[in-house]
Amino acid sequence: MRDDATHRHDAATWSPLESDGWYAARNATTALRNALLSAGLEKDFPYLRADLNAFGHGLVELGRVSPTTAERLAELLRLALASGMQRLQEGGGAAEHRTRED
Repeated sequence: MRDDATHRHDAATWSPLESDGWYAARNATTALRNALLSAGLEKDFPYLRADLNAFGHGLVELGRVSPTTAERLAELLRLALASGMQRLQEGGGAAEHRTRED
């Protein structure tokens, strides 16, 4: 029966573990934590955690960081972007070269 108490969703018993947003935030937090570990920055983000907002949307809380940590993170992002651009240029050039030979 549809009105039976066992079939109704009670907001008081809702759990974040029933939310796709929670799992997305948790997985993203884990991926970021692993990258920070590789960069030696894991202790610089003590407030890193998965969270949900009032609407059940997953969020990743980074928390406050020192200016030095922010500079280190910015430098890592600059290096990653430069590396990615270099790979794109090398890959694109190789693809052009193969196309011209064919």
